[in-house]
Amino acid sequence: MLTRAFWVWLHRWAGLVMAGFLIVVGLTGSLLAFWLEINHWLTPEMYPGDRPGITLDAATLARRAEAIVPQAQTKTVYLGYPGSVMIGMEARVGAAPLDFEYIHLDSIDGHERGRAAWHGLPKTKTDIMPFVYALHMYLAMSGIGDWILGVVALLWTVDCFVGVYLTLPTPTGHSRKGFLARWKPAWLIKWRGSSAYRVNFDLHRAFGLWLWVMLLIFAWSSVYMDLNFVYTRVTQFVLDYEQPMWARSDVKPPAPSGREPMSWDEALATGERLMATEATKRGLTIERVLALYNSKQLGGWEYRVRSSRDIGDKYGSTSVYFDAFEGKLLGVKIPTGEQSGTTVTTWLVQLHTANLFGMPYKIFVCALGLVITMLSGTGVYIWWRKRRARKRHVTGATLAGVPASRRPAEYFRLLR
Repeated sequence: MLTRAFWVWLHRWAGLVMAGFLIVVGLTGSLLAFWLEINHWLTPEMYPGDRPGITLDAATLARRAEAIVPQAQTKTVYLGYPGSVMIGMEARVGAAPLDFEYIHLDSIDGHERGRAAWHGLPKTKTDIMPFVYALHMYLAMSGIGDWILGVVALLWTVDCFVGVYLTLPTPTGHSRKGFLARWKPAWLIKWRGSSAYRVNFDLHRAFGLWLWVMLLIFAWSSVYMDLNFVYTRVTQFVLDYEQPMWARSDVKPPAPSGREPMSWDEALATGERLMATEATKRGLTIERVLALYNSKQLGGWEYRVRSSRDIGDKYGSTSVYFDAFEGKLLGVKIPTGEQSGTTVTTWLVQLHTANLFGMPYKIFVCALGLVITMLSGTGVYIWWRKRRARKRHVTGATLAGVPASRRPAEYFRLLR
């Protein structure tokens, strides 16, 4: 049977391993809770907000971007930001590499609003929030960074349970107090007359308990984002769940069928048709179009809308996927109301991205990011103080057997 000492050891070293990473994701997450607001403040020319007019369709905007940057081709068109369309581009074969990844066009008249690079250190203010996002999602190290944060998220999830276990009062046959009365001090912070160590310890323990459910939600949803195959295996064990198309390794691009891949206009028409069919079949209402993506991984397209099955304040994830040649339906994502695991996952993601309950919840998520930073910092401080105390204890025990005349020299030798 594993002893309490083992769980203390696991909590200590898991916390030390995670601390630096959680500080980064905590601070960046606090900023990302206000992604649109900060982007509008930094770059109002790129994120202008709503204005009257009819939004151009995705195919028209894709062609407009390619006319502005003829050496590039469009990969993605995202219409979710008010007044601004974000278009992902890549250099054409044989052309020089681009110094940006996304171009923003006005959603009404299609004129260019700005460009942003989402990789590397920010060079202009337009790159600042994309860099914050990259740090938060994959430490700005595409490929390895998401794996690192995925392992950290998994550790964090396990440590949530270990941490709450360690706050429980140890069994005793001598106390007349009940369980809850003995557990109560773990929920409190004693400010008056306490040492710095005691205050840090109380902050670490109490905030971990007060916010335990939300910490677990953010930890487990991070596993979904960065270590999806683990999330899928666990979720499928308890709920009805299908791994999202973007995370599936078994999806292979279809072989060419003897015809050219679809144009943007053909893809848009196909997406509209397939989505209308699915909406009728599943009894959902399409509220607005959000995106059209040309996915090399799928060898096809994703057409995304916000529908009556989406739960967030904005955005949406109702999608159809279809191949690039025949328009054959490859998959459908309905965020809620069908598969229990998908519904739970949608709630986890929307809670993580502060896309529910309006401004009060955004403020809460921003504060939670600071709390995560604080929990990591206090955990390191607690470890350092205990380590220093243990070292002094060992040094004192060793010096007890050293003659008084040799103790100063022996003391400094032991501290080296």
